[in-house]
Amino acid sequence: MRKENFHAYIVDDDVTFSRSLQRLLKASGYPAETFNAAQTFLDSVPVEYKIGILILDLRMPGMDGFALQKKLKDLRSDLKVIFITADAKPGDRDHAMTCGAKGFLQKPFQEESLLEIIRLVMNEDD
Repeated sequence: MRKENFHAYIVDDDVTFSRSLQRLLKASGYPAETFNAAQTFLDSVPVEYKIGILILDLRMPGMDGFALQKKLKDLRSDLKVIFITADAKPGDRDHAMTCGAKGFLQKPFQEESLLEIIRLVMNEDD
């Protein structure tokens, strides 16, 4: 994935955390948008136009991260998913990765850990 085509979408019900991630990504040269709910994200732009990375909270009210990941897979989305969560349960990481996630980070995490996953994902398509 070329950096000029890259876009990050952050879906997390913690608005403060989402905005912090958005600032980090923008400071690192990556455009990013935030959404406080999975359905808000789905309603924002048709999935077929979304190219880039989805940084997705696992536990959210309404549609959770796993449900959104499945919905995007069903819609044949090209978005690369990186899960973030403060409340991982046994097996969550394995389930996420088996279903196609490119990363899984437990909050709090080092900013560089997220940026490294993004770099790796961007280099996969080169």
